[in-house]
Amino acid sequence: MFDFMEFQVFGPGEIMDFYSTSSPACVLQEQKQDLADFFPELIESDWQEHRCSINTSSSSSSDDLFASPPSPPPPPRTYKPCFVCQDKSSGYHYGVSACEGCKGFFRRSVQKNMVYTCHRDRNCIINKITRNRCQYCRLQRCFAVGMSKESVRNDRNSKKKGKKEAVKMTIMETYELTAELGLIVEKICRAHRETFPSLCQLGKYTTNSSSDHRIQLDLGLWDKFSELATKCIIKVVEFAKRVPGFTGLTIADQITLLKAACLDILILRICTRYTPDKDTMTFSDGLTLTRTQIHNAGFGPLTDQVFTFAGQLLPLEMDETESGLLSAICLVSGDRQDLEEPSKVEVLQEPLLEALKIYSRKRRPSMPLMFPKALMKITDLRSISAKGAERVVTLKMEIPGSMPPLIEEMLEDLENLEKHQKSGTIQHIHNSSGFSL
Repeated sequence: MFDFMEFQVFGPGEIMDFYSTSSPACVLQEQKQDLADFFPELIESDWQEHRCSINTSSSSSSDDLFASPPSPPPPPRTYKPCFVCQDKSSGYHYGVSACEGCKGFFRRSVQKNMVYTCHRDRNCIINKITRNRCQYCRLQRCFAVGMSKESVRNDRNSKKKGKKEAVKMTIMETYELTAELGLIVEKICRAHRETFPSLCQLGKYTTNSSSDHRIQLDLGLWDKFSELATKCIIKVVEFAKRVPGFTGLTIADQITLLKAACLDILILRICTRYTPDKDTMTFSDGLTLTRTQIHNAGFGPLTDQVFTFAGQLLPLEMDETESGLLSAICLVSGDRQDLEEPSKVEVLQEPLLEALKIYSRKRRPSMPLMFPKALMKITDLRSISAKGAERVVTLKMEIPGSMPPLIEEMLEDLENLEKHQKSGTIQHIHNSSGFSL
């Protein structure tokens, strides 16, 4: 029996351990099973009992003696820069090394067939800091570095199959607003309600002016529309001043955010007063116009895009609170161009996003995708607003007189924003409005 055993010298009181994996090997690995053959009278439980009775006091010292050296730490992960904006890449997306931001931007642009407009010379510098300033040049940069439309389509098709199952497996969660978020929701809802009456609160009235067919511009409808638009802009300014934290921003940033988001909010508001069965929209004084009349009142080529957006809002069934929160999120957006303190703006937006997420999920516990769908509407609004700013410019050549000053200041192309800020021409949004910043 001793022919195939190794011997080791043990100190006083030390006992051989044939089984402990932490003690020195006394028996060759391949011969452990043979020991049991020499003691057939012991069953497995006997071996376990004897094993447990063995003193293992020397295991720790032997561990130190035979321990393997620690493995070297893994080399630090290296990231290739994003080919689009030079930010840290998260991998290869749609054919090139790209960051999460540019990946998501390219995917949304392709899937929604977005059409962007550059307000400069179509040669904007795209980097980590400036990438959100010009969507047109950013998308062109994506194509230039090799991002593939086809890759987006293939990726979308591969995810469709698992999408339904993922929705089915979504765990029903309970969402509750904290006291702080509840206060924000209450303030936003009140500000929205008091600056924008709902459709059911209005006494509708109509007009027969140019209701039969589209013309370039109906001057009577334009006069009425421009009067209402001026009043609506004043209400948007009042709403903005009641958004928590907005008046704590610098005057320049307040003006920048208002000019950038005013048309977004106006379009969102009028689209919530869309009546699909009659294809009409109702203004704040109750004036209800058909699609043709709105075209002739000044919307022109923008009309169908606005009505399409209004139809897309219907399935969301947003209430006043959600419309108000979405308007506030449009306003307080840290990616607006020429902000002095964008990080401060982003801090203000975070609780608004959280409030909308919790509120919408609490209101529709079985429809968890309503929150992201609502946020996606901001992209649509910005696209419409860009064309709306261009429409204001072309309208100036169609109307016989001058453009109402508040409409021109707030809705015209934003390329002269910096000049206006420096000259102080919009330090007071409108002297007669009483809503100076």
